[in-house]
Amino acid sequence: MPTHAGGAGSGLVRSFLHLGAGQVATTILTIVLSAAIARTLGPAEFGLLYVVTSIATFAYVFVDWGHAAYVTREVARRPERSGELLGTVNVLRGAAALAVCVPVVAITWLLGYDRRTIVYAVVLIAAWLPSFFATSHCWIFRGHERMDYDAQVNVAMRLLSLVISIVCLALGGRVLGLILISLISGGITLMLAGWMYHRLRLPALTVRWATARELLHGGAPLLAMAVAVAIQPYINANILYKLTTPTAVGWYGVAWNIAGTLVAPSAILGTALYPRFSKVAGDTRALQRAVRASFRPLILIAVLGSVGTYLFADVAIEVIYSTEKFAGAPAILRAFAPALLLLYLDMLFGAASFALDRTGPLALFKVIAVVVTSGAALFLVPWYQAQLGNGGIGVMYAVAAGEAVMVSATVALAKEALDRRMVLDLLRGAVVGGVTIALMRVLPAMSPVVAIPLCVALFMTVAAVFGMVTRADADLLVGSLRRTPPPDPVPGELLGVAKDASAEATELPKS
Repeated sequence: MPTHAGGAGSGLVRSFLHLGAGQVATTILTIVLSAAIARTLGPAEFGLLYVVTSIATFAYVFVDWGHAAYVTREVARRPERSGELLGTVNVLRGAAALAVCVPVVAITWLLGYDRRTIVYAVVLIAAWLPSFFATSHCWIFRGHERMDYDAQVNVAMRLLSLVISIVCLALGGRVLGLILISLISGGITLMLAGWMYHRLRLPALTVRWATARELLHGGAPLLAMAVAVAIQPYINANILYKLTTPTAVGWYGVAWNIAGTLVAPSAILGTALYPRFSKVAGDTRALQRAVRASFRPLILIAVLGSVGTYLFADVAIEVIYSTEKFAGAPAILRAFAPALLLLYLDMLFGAASFALDRTGPLALFKVIAVVVTSGAALFLVPWYQAQLGNGGIGVMYAVAAGEAVMVSATVALAKEALDRRMVLDLLRGAVVGGVTIALMRVLPAMSPVVAIPLCVALFMTVAAVFGMVTRADADLLVGSLRRTPPPDPVPGELLGVAKDASAEATELPKS
């Protein structure tokens, strides 16, 4: 365990780099796969796939039962429980996946979906199960802060999906074929995750009814939060399905795919920080230092992402999907820029709230945010559909309204982990973004190959001028890259990590 102040900070950066490298790889693979599918299927069938995926994704919230955050937190605090938690949670997930198929059929039938959509949704739920078993292993890896293993599993899953999907499309496969390949890619990934678990010499998998009851009880508050989070995309999909055209749904589907990619860095940072936040949650000063140290780089990435989304939405759609086929998608993606910044803030403050066990109140605020977002979407979607023939724009602005509610809530719930200097960082980030957009607007038109790197260079220069990037940031990054990665832990060492958690809390760097 490092004893110097920079040790924990370097560890956090290293975790972020592992997850970041994995996310870059999976993002590239996902974009290539999504582009191949969208270009082959066209807007209408791609819209069908988007709706089916939204249904299955919402159903899997009940399969997960809030276990992701709970298992990660418990493993971070008590590493010796890895085997019983993983074994038990996978049994619960398998049973739940079979159980949710019945209400999925009933609800989709009552909502008026055709038989093909209903069948595809049920098949997708079953086909996803091996992949989600593999994901359970990733929760264990995160709890041990082995983000490198987490990244490798996800990259392998995406790569397999890409290769098999391209073969499927080349052989003439359509939506059903793309659904069924999840069984193959997920099964192979599950074997890889199991091998990695064994390589770490973690405890053997066991199933305990007492642990099952604990998971059901402990995950219930997290389930409420997860349902509130997952129901919004499901509602959005249904609003678009009912109030717009299949083509408009396809436009929104491709825009939302890119939007999800833009949010990914915040999820990476939240994933890397959550185990650390959980360990130091009992020490207010240590938690405050951890949140403060993470806030400035997060704002930097968030503002840069928002600026790039606003300026280059049409470029992203053209390169990946073709604006000729998805003509309305750039406007939808551009409308996502305000929500992107809010989502980043929500991700960080939400991780701190989870670590502080504020899940119940957070879930209540999320319900309020869902109501706000859905109400706004019901008004904005038909308005933008009537005015511009593109109801997806209204969904993006509705999402921004809901995220404003969530940011306010998470700030209130995690207020002891925050300090006033973060307000100054936020204001400086807004100024840096505004100046960058203004500079890019006054420059003459140029090729995206030149414009995008120039935009990033301008942004980083302005950020340095306003103190958003410092020499200490560069030193921390270089130090984390030079540090030798930790060896695979043995059980005794894992127990030592748990015992030394309180000592490690004092090692978080001051901002």
